[in-house]
Amino acid sequence: MSKVLIIGAGGVGGVVAHKAAMEKQHFSDVMLASRTLSKVEAIAAEVEQMHGRKLRTAQVDADNVPQLAKLLKDYKPQVVINVALPYQDLHIMDACLEAGVDYLDTANYEPPDVAKFEYKWQWAYQDRFKSAGRMALLGSGFDPGVTNVFCAYVQKHLLDEVHYVDIVDCNAGSHGKAFATNFNPEINIREITARGRYWENGDWKETDPLSVSRIFDYPGVGEKKSFLLYHEELESLAKNLKGLKRIRFWMTFGDAYLKHLEVLGNVGMTRIDEVEFEGQKIVPIKFLRALLPDPASLAKGYSGKTSIGCLCEGIKNGEKKRYFIYNICDHAETYKEVRAQAISYTTGVPAVTGAVMMVTGKWKGTGVFNMEQLDPDPFLQDVAKRGLPWHVEER
Repeated sequence: MSKVLIIGAGGVGGVVAHKAAMEKQHFSDVMLASRTLSKVEAIAAEVEQMHGRKLRTAQVDADNVPQLAKLLKDYKPQVVINVALPYQDLHIMDACLEAGVDYLDTANYEPPDVAKFEYKWQWAYQDRFKSAGRMALLGSGFDPGVTNVFCAYVQKHLLDEVHYVDIVDCNAGSHGKAFATNFNPEINIREITARGRYWENGDWKETDPLSVSRIFDYPGVGEKKSFLLYHEELESLAKNLKGLKRIRFWMTFGDAYLKHLEVLGNVGMTRIDEVEFEGQKIVPIKFLRALLPDPASLAKGYSGKTSIGCLCEGIKNGEKKRYFIYNICDHAETYKEVRAQAISYTTGVPAVTGAVMMVTGKWKGTGVFNMEQLDPDPFLQDVAKRGLPWHVEER
């Protein structure tokens, strides 16, 4: 039995709090902390009402390393689940090292002033975590996260060499809003408006934002136009998959979403640099974030499904083989269970599974790890039971 501390009170934080409270076998005590105490108290009250388990709550500024380290030393969790903003990853890792606590997140670090996310900053913590005898698990969401583990499963069980991987992500749901993002608007828009990037034959290739598209047939959803993006799991998978020749990431967007995004970009609302307005300096994308709906508020009445998976091609016993491994998740069903839409659910559930892997010792080690570096079997068994069943098709 282990204590777990969750940092973050957004849509994903709510899912993690619900699912951690439901995990009574391995989590003896759960604390939810965030900068805004009212948010964590509201989630804790909802969790207690639905699941009959009382969570501890705390107010903490995750960017204040001494303050967070003190909370960790006082509470003594075995693992921290970081579902705060990616800007805060390094500060939370610093606090975990100071307090001697294992670390887990769902998205890699990116600097606030540059729309660029990569693992170099967190990989640089390898020696520090190793010498401290602590474990840091990076990207234990869905993509990154489950998609990495899907690739590891294919490499372990289905293909001797994985030559080509296309990670495909479709949200075919409807929230009824003219324009809204399914997770933090600032992070979401920064990701989508960045240049596309994929790895092929040892080199990174770049494309203009949303300039490359193709049609994929998504299980449970059907054919959808999908756009090539850069996504963080490409970086670690390109490093860790044996025999890889190319890896790409694709995501669907509706026409109305793309039109709104184009207009917002044209008028400068997606800028991440400061502008002066009536004597004050503001960052346009942060102002836009304040105007858009809170992603957590979209859950009620959300309909439709997500369909996310990995299309992997390679060699098995000298023959070419192609497999698709995927999950389908229903927005309405996730709302019934944990009052969240499926995007938050598919990120939050794997975070809890990753924490269970760590506290039970099924995944263990010292240093910094990406998901595909660990045994996929216990993780996929657990995440399926926890609400994200997965399927494999030979194509």
